[in-house]
Amino acid sequence: MSEVGETLPDGKPKRLLALACAVLARECYYCAAITPNVVDVELLDKGLHDIGTAKMRRVLQEKLDQVCVERYDAILLVYGLCNNGITGLHAPLPLVVPRAHDCITLFMGSKESYQDYFDKHCGVYYQTTGWIERGATGLANLQSMTSQLGIGSYQEYVEQYGEDNAKYIVDVLGDALANYDKLAYIDMHIGEFHKYREQVKRDASEKNWEYQEINGNLSLLKRLFDGDWHEDEFLVVPSGQTVEPTHDTKIVKSI
Repeated sequence: MSEVGETLPDGKPKRLLALACAVLARECYYCAAITPNVVDVELLDKGLHDIGTAKMRRVLQEKLDQVCVERYDAILLVYGLCNNGITGLHAPLPLVVPRAHDCITLFMGSKESYQDYFDKHCGVYYQTTGWIERGATGLANLQSMTSQLGIGSYQEYVEQYGEDNAKYIVDVLGDALANYDKLAYIDMHIGEFHKYREQVKRDASEKNWEYQEINGNLSLLKRLFDGDWHEDEFLVVPSGQTVEPTHDTKIVKSI
């Protein structure tokens, strides 16, 4: 196997494995289709975010331990720091990690773009096609961030848990909603999904929240899949080292 970042013998493309959260499914498949590299995409259930940091880390580590060393040149971890869910991970191959706190950075193209939008628009909850398509299991899980923010309707709670439990859930979720008053749909411009846009608009209206629309940006994901791993955007973790948070603008480091 060649050193990561170098051209492979005879100009051959890199062979990469992308381990990705399912909310990024469409974006990952698109980037895998257009990159000069050969990328296998393996999706992990969005529900990993709902089971707690330790369990999420354990599932991801098990996947990394199973990777065939002879088959790939590197592993792409298509996750942000995600509430420290990737902290402590290590791999038998170089592991490439975006410098991102969460997946919104991956949808918006850079951590700087996300920070700029965050600074100018407080109290925003974000939605994408992946969050809508892959989030159904999260609504049935009371630990899900989607549930905690009250995005599910009262009627959905009645259908799932009964009327008494639904009233209790809505009461409990009240405090979680206090800091949110905007719902933003990130349009990644991969296909036309008017129904999802309209769904987010309806959800915002039901909550009496402001609806916003953001032009997504695939450039960060494209560079990840293309092997264009600039140090300010990606961390390349050598085999035998682990991912750790930096608690600064670099977000992650290897030790």
